Amino acid sequence: MLLRYFYDEKLAHASYLVGCQKTGEAIVIDPGRNLKPYLQAAKEEGLSITAAAETHIHADFVSGARELGVIHQAKLYLSDEGDADWKYQYIDGLKHQLVKDGDRFSIGNLMFEVMHTPGHTPESISFLLTDSGGNADRPIGIFTGDFVFVGDIGRPDLLEKAAGIKGTSETGAREMFKSLMKFKQLPDYLQVWPAHGAGSSCGKALGAIPTSTVGYEKLFNWAMAYTDEEEFVKALLDGQPEPPKYFAVMKRVNKEGPALLTDLSAVPEITSIEQVKDLQKKAQIVDTRPSREFAEGHVKGTINIPFNKAFTNWAGWLIDYNRPVYFITNPDKMSELLKALRSVGIDNVAGVMDSGKILASGAFTLESYTEIPPLDIAKLVEDGFVHVLDVRNLTEWQEGHIPNAQHIMLGTLQERLDEIKRDCPILVQCHSGARSAIGASILQANGGFKQVLSLSGGIVQWQKDGLTIV
Repeated sequence: MLLRYFYDEKLAHASYLVGCQKTGEAIVIDPGRNLKPYLQAAKEEGLSITAAAETHIHADFVSGARELGVIHQAKLYLSDEGDADWKYQYIDGLKHQLVKDGDRFSIGNLMFEVMHTPGHTPESISFLLTDSGGNADRPIGIFTGDFVFVGDIGRPDLLEKAAGIKGTSETGAREMFKSLMKFKQLPDYLQVWPAHGAGSSCGKALGAIPTSTVGYEKLFNWAMAYTDEEEFVKALLDGQPEPPKYFAVMKRVNKEGPALLTDLSAVPEITSIEQVKDLQKKAQIVDTRPSREFAEGHVKGTINIPFNKAFTNWAGWLIDYNRPVYFITNPDKMSELLKALRSVGIDNVAGVMDSGKILASGAFTLESYTEIPPLDIAKLVEDGFVHVLDVRNLTEWQEGHIPNAQHIMLGTLQERLDEIKRDCPILVQCHSGARSAIGASILQANGGFKQVLSLSGGIVQWQKDGLTIV
């Protein structure tokens, strides 16, 4: 048996290639949309990908299952649990098998047993893996998807908060409690292979270790300590972070079936200054340069989402999926940028503009904003001459914030601009300065604010400087 681990840092998404070396067959568990890493690894190991399996209908990235089924004729093993709202709609004409609790299927000499583990979603399943080719009669590990993570468990509130299905948070939490009772009956030696790591919004305290064991999670996963259902439900639902808005889009896309990458058009480079000026008046334009460069000078009307590890998450939060989007960026990075965008279903990329050429053209009056350290602004904040806008998550805000600050989580900022003062300077603040830079760009792009500032070093530096929080 061969097991390969793949991790997308921008999505905190883990997927797996499992191969039977005796028969040359392989399966991908919870594939991402970009199939190249799996295909390359399979080729290097002399394997052919004949199947793909999903633990549930994912909400945080576009699945590659349909692409594997259509383009590579892989057989799909998909959940048949849950009600009619959680059934795959794109599988007609594809090789597939819908599976339920207790079902088994084999890839070469590898045997997978399905375990229904609802809670995160109603249709969620896990896969117990036994290497029959090695004469084993017991499983070696379990692919848990978004059920059990290292140090955490899947959140049950996404259907209600992101997909708008009322009353499902508590129901999901109670289902999760029952699923964990089943998990605790598994042997301690089983390896645990989850679908996410630290940084994912599918839980609230995911560990950074890629894998674990059932026994270790029983000992140290906070959720395993609860034996009372009511206490567990309360603890699980408390403190969950705001789910990105694009999660609802991903649920629909992965249920109905994403577009094939081979059907997407190439992205043109826009070189005409006049065309750029025309787009500036009406289009959705994102500048991907580092925030410090953007702060020093940028085209009016553009927002800044730096192309770093957090890019995919904030692109999903802030880009309007229903409108074409254009990018001011380094064209040499366009391939990597497109891969990140398409991983969360942002397929309507209409054009790219070379950041170096645009800024050097002299054809645009550039805007800027100031990044200011706490000690240089604290007195003005205290006297009420500067209004503080805190764009962190709600749980961060509740742990402590600058006196008289206003809280609007960054992902919701564009819809709540009317709630912000416009008659005084606005100091945008977050944890360390990364999110406040994006927030400052949103305020400037929408206009009408007297002055926009970003707190350098965020509330971390504010506290280091001995300034007050409440």
